[in-house]
Amino acid sequence: MKKTITEFHKYRTDMNDRILNSDFRDYKKFFALDNKAYLEGALDAKTKELMGLVASMVLRCNDCILYHVDRSIQEGATEQELHESFNIALIVGGSIVIPHLRFAIEQMDEIFKMKDEQKNETTSNT
Repeated sequence: MKKTITEFHKYRTDMNDRILNSDFRDYKKFFALDNKAYLEGALDAKTKELMGLVASMVLRCNDCILYHVDRSIQEGATEQELHESFNIALIVGGSIVIPHLRFAIEQMDEIFKMKDEQKNETTSNT
């Protein structure tokens, strides 16, 4: 069953809350380390998200791909930057990445469409 972007966000938030409130400290340590890795540093956050996207595609994790496509766009990635990142994943991972490339492009299109619709709603309400 295909989840919408909104359903994905809700599920991810709900389950992360469940995990982080389990009182198992090692989860909290890992999540903190993961979060810190994507903060601005010598590399900007957008570049780090694109790197996470490439790794996720090569590792073939669709949930991870959706997360990093979404975060990359939130950090200002353009469609062209995403396509170039997808291409790096394809070159590194080979043809086994193609199904995940399809998924990534589908999600990118959906997120940009949602973003445009939100922008149009905001513009029409003013």
